[in-house]
Amino acid sequence: MDRSALVRLVGFPATLVHGDPLVLDRWFWLKARLPKTRNDERLLDVGCGTGAFSIGAALRGYRALGLSWDERNQFVANERATYCKASSAQFEVLDIRELDRRADLVGGFDVVVCLETIEHVMEDLKLMRTMARCMKPGGRLLLTAPYLLYRAISPGDMGPFSTIEDGWHVRRGYSRVMLEELCEYSGLKVERISYCSGYFSQKVTAVMRCLSTINLVLAWTLILPLRALPPLLESHHHGTIGLAALLDLS
Repeated sequence: MDRSALVRLVGFPATLVHGDPLVLDRWFWLKARLPKTRNDERLLDVGCGTGAFSIGAALRGYRALGLSWDERNQFVANERATYCKASSAQFEVLDIRELDRRADLVGGFDVVVCLETIEHVMEDLKLMRTMARCMKPGGRLLLTAPYLLYRAISPGDMGPFSTIEDGWHVRRGYSRVMLEELCEYSGLKVERISYCSGYFSQKVTAVMRCLSTINLVLAWTLILPLRALPPLLESHHHGTIGLAALLDLS
């Protein structure tokens, strides 16, 4: 199945509806904190998946670099960037757990984005510190992760969580205090902590996960018309917690 056919037909909005219905919530949260620019600002997307947020950032004027360990995902990301005419989005294959080995990225970015990734990494403090080192003085980190006290959408959300890095979550999530502590030990100053997933998005996600056990394509097709509802009806609930932080220059 052509993973980019819809993107080729529709453009960037299609990158937000290929998978998890909660991706759209995350994009709206990110977009509100990512003003359009003509100032040649650089953005690093740590754990970029198939590149939706890197492409969106590029279309808002940023020179975006997306990193992921998955070579196939990076091929798809490059393909979609071409279809979306996001020429300033680039993608590299890199295991983000080894980001600290990339000396060429140190101090090079105005914005670092890390959405729904840190909960997959055992050494989360190491990743936070490494991302902070990639930021220019006064640079910003925009990060989302599951909220520690979320209401489970499906039984798998209740655990058990992985004790090794096998692609699944290694922890349930984060509280405000946990994020503040990570920032404190990484030289980051918290700008704001908020929430970015909504009630209706979570319900649509629950339906999609249930239908996916029968047939993934059928689930995606049936859910597609419902994806327009959350932006119209939504209020944010405590499913995903979002952090905006600045590199501390004090």
